[in-house]
Amino acid sequence: MRRLTPGLAIGAALATIVVGVPAATAVGTTPATALPAASSPGPDHAALGLASDEKLVARSVLTDRDGTQHVRYDRTWKGLRVLGGDLVVEKSKAGAVESVRYNANRKDVSAPSTTPKVAKSSAVAAGAERSRATGEKSQGELVVWAGSGSPRLAYDVVTTGVKADQTPSRLHTVVDASSGAVISSWDEIVNGTGNSMYSGTVTLNTTQSGSTWQLKDSIGNYTTDLNGSTSSTAAGTLFTDADNVWGTGAASSRQTAGVDAQYGAEKTYAYYNTQLGRAGIWNNGTGARSRVHYGNAYVNAFWDGTQMTYGDGSGNTHPLTSIDVAAHEMSHGVTENTAGLAYTGDAGGLNEATSDIFGTAVEFYANSAADPGDYLIGEKININGNGTPLRYMDKPSKDGASQDCWTTGTKNLDPHYSSGPLNHWFYLASEGSGAKTVNGVSYNSPTCNGSTVTGAGRTNIEKVWYRTLSTKLTSTSNYAAAREGAIASAKELFPSNAAVCTAVESAFSAISVPVGAQSCGGGTTPPPTGGNILQNAGFESGATVWTGTAGPVTNNTGRPARTGSWKMWLGGNGSAGTETEQQTVTIPATATSATLSFWVRIDTSESGTTAYDTMRPQVVVGGTTTTLATYSNANANGSYVQKSFNLIAYKGKAVTVKFTATEDSSLQTSFVVDDTALTVG
Repeated sequence: MRRLTPGLAIGAALATIVVGVPAATAVGTTPATALPAASSPGPDHAALGLASDEKLVARSVLTDRDGTQHVRYDRTWKGLRVLGGDLVVEKSKAGAVESVRYNANRKDVSAPSTTPKVAKSSAVAAGAERSRATGEKSQGELVVWAGSGSPRLAYDVVTTGVKADQTPSRLHTVVDASSGAVISSWDEIVNGTGNSMYSGTVTLNTTQSGSTWQLKDSIGNYTTDLNGSTSSTAAGTLFTDADNVWGTGAASSRQTAGVDAQYGAEKTYAYYNTQLGRAGIWNNGTGARSRVHYGNAYVNAFWDGTQMTYGDGSGNTHPLTSIDVAAHEMSHGVTENTAGLAYTGDAGGLNEATSDIFGTAVEFYANSAADPGDYLIGEKININGNGTPLRYMDKPSKDGASQDCWTTGTKNLDPHYSSGPLNHWFYLASEGSGAKTVNGVSYNSPTCNGSTVTGAGRTNIEKVWYRTLSTKLTSTSNYAAAREGAIASAKELFPSNAAVCTAVESAFSAISVPVGAQSCGGGTTPPPTGGNILQNAGFESGATVWTGTAGPVTNNTGRPARTGSWKMWLGGNGSAGTETEQQTVTIPATATSATLSFWVRIDTSESGTTAYDTMRPQVVVGGTTTTLATYSNANANGSYVQKSFNLIAYKGKAVTVKFTATEDSSLQTSFVVDDTALTVG
């Protein structure tokens, strides 16, 4: 266990706290009693006058303080689950049935037959077709549908996966077993509403269990309340809620810190998964556990069993659960499972700065109006007590202890201070030196060698550092190794974008890390003089290089790729929204031709010639956006068609190739793009 003093910052454990107030209980009730055994027949079965083919299966029991019981039942008919056949029996303290509430007022749930006319495989295919999730798995079960119309035999097809916005999905599709028609469809994973302390009202991917909601998503991100325990091994109690509205936004609610912790975990997972192609901390699709506790004179923070204590002695009532802090802590797990950087020497500084870098990246990715992305670490939690952040990436020395520039003595500092140079590098490589305002925050970043650095964009530098961490560094790597690895990574990731390598290299020089064997080639990487200069042009490397909305770059089988299995699927949601994907390249000044081409397939549920949903290929140069063409639902073709545009007018310039799709509030249109190229000659 590491002990830190105020302002020394955030260490290797997830910082999650909650003010210690008593847990809430339902007014007028006592905790649920044991569930009664299935009744077939039984007292309640007989009292309700149900048919002999039916069985009651108790789901939950709630007992009022006066002894009245509310027993929630599901039903089976001839051994088949009955969807929509649930009911609630209100019973007196003496056990007499006082009232019954049948779902859809339906008492009789008997179906005409138990023999399906439609094969299960056909029903499963119908369910999978409705899903927009990736990594889909479908299974079907023969049931009785009693939720609407007459009771009938049906299949309950459950398709699991992850949707384009990284919301987990467990989609139920009910298919009529006689006709094959889809009767009903819903997603078991419902977006709960959380009132966080730092990020405003947020969407949480909660799950329902019986009549309660759990602060847990299907990936495995979940949050527990330690209820005052300071044990590093205590599991805590999973947060649950009756109405799926969590917290109040104030520290006086136990759930508020849980909301921030859960939100941070979900956004961190989504960031790594969509922006860096990593499936969570362990890269195996497993979510993170958050445990919350608050004490009057100290804050205990936990990340998967590792404990860290922040002794501040001041009764700090600001839970350490802001989005950048949560992402910072979980990113220590990513470092542990990639480079494994030791928490000492230069490696310790690189370890701590890595968490600052990705904590910052997740904060920008979350894009919360209540907590906009910035290059300040922990600015919301006020652990210093004076409203200042823990660390400043543009000029780390502003915290009074961190270094701006690397020296041979950097390795002797606490990792929270030896992280300063790499944080400074990240800011310079992303935004450049000098004065600048980002999201309303003013920065003025100096250089240690008096040079001027031009930034290459934060999202590009995030990818460079992740590749460095995951493929170049080892447990005791130093700043020299970081420079070598990052320059090599920049050249590997962006061979046609000289600006990225130049920014990476010049920013390391600007923090005084000596020149090594790697270079961009005289400070620049000459762009190719011919061929396709777009990277990951056919999307087969997954959600890499292209940036924008999470999800459109996909191998979802709901729409075919032209070649391979990956493509860019814009739209197709059937709801109002805009999705974009883009990539920046430089067209050589010596080019004699420059042609942008791509293949597009358009299908729609709209009708007529009115353009309700649109997709626009665009180029952005120097802040000016030019739309090359506009396609809409009226252009639906059902097969791939190639489009081409002459971009020679932009030779010698950095060009952002961008695809933007906008849908209205009803009926989907899918714009599927594949095999892009920006060919220069």
